Amino acid sequence: MKSIRIHSFGGSDVLQLDEAPAPRPAAGQVLIQVRAAGVNPVDGKIRSGSFRKEETRLPAALGRDVAGVVEAVGAGVKSLDVGDDVYAFLGEHSGGYSEYALADEQEVARKPVSLDYVQAAAVPLAATTAWQALFDHGHLQRGQRVLIHGGAGGVGNYAIQFAKVRGARVFTTGKAEDGELLRSLGADEVIDYESERFEERARDMDLVIDLIGGEIQARSWTCVRDGGALVSTLEKPSEKEAAARHARAAVFMAKPTASQLSEIAGLIDDGKVRVVIEATYPLAEARDAHDRLEHEHTQGKIVLTV
Repeated sequence: MKSIRIHSFGGSDVLQLDEAPAPRPAAGQVLIQVRAAGVNPVDGKIRSGSFRKEETRLPAALGRDVAGVVEAVGAGVKSLDVGDDVYAFLGEHSGGYSEYALADEQEVARKPVSLDYVQAAAVPLAATTAWQALFDHGHLQRGQRVLIHGGAGGVGNYAIQFAKVRGARVFTTGKAEDGELLRSLGADEVIDYESERFEERARDMDLVIDLIGGEIQARSWTCVRDGGALVSTLEKPSEKEAAARHARAAVFMAKPTASQLSEIAGLIDDGKVRVVIEATYPLAEARDAHDRLEHEHTQGKIVLTV
């Protein structure tokens, strides 16, 4: 099969289109014929060696998001059959930038019927991350106020929509050019981070979702109400600041969960959540896809077509 792999760590130029052996599913696994694969910031971090370098065995295929068709199932798989249209949030055992990818059964769900493969491939990792940030770690409830940093990005897009479905009042940050999109996704308050200080607009937040890190995270504590929470996907929030506000501080890495993918698919098919795609590239142009994600301002997800 064709597969985009890295044989060393570095810039986008280390991405190579290889001929690689097609995998076979072991017990509890599903082999997916990939039709499209999402591109995520973590892919670039793995490629550069800045994320889990010691755990990455070279050559390595990148990619955690895929949509496609079940090609084969291993022993014991009960929920899926050959020929099913699926989408998956892959673990570290397989790369999605390939014509075929392996997934554990609990990483795969039936694709939303209202989406094509390209749209579906833009969902799993980003949407699962948003879901777990808001609900598993943020415990967001109806009527609460949430600030979502970086609403125009892949995770931010879904976080805004999920929070609105839950009945929260949503504040988000973005560029001025993102305003129309962010409001269309359901944001009640859009803050232009280039011309405004978000902490002057977003006060007494029950929850802050930090998708940026660094100074933005540090400044965000002034937005958190007493007893609120700050959840980050990037770095551990200050326990000292949390204690001063009787607040919760959490950092996490999203984990694949088929049941959550199924619930998200239902929201999409019910018309309550939509997918935003910045651009698509053929598999062979993965380098260009990485360069665009890393060096340009994007709205939504970038997807490779296979």
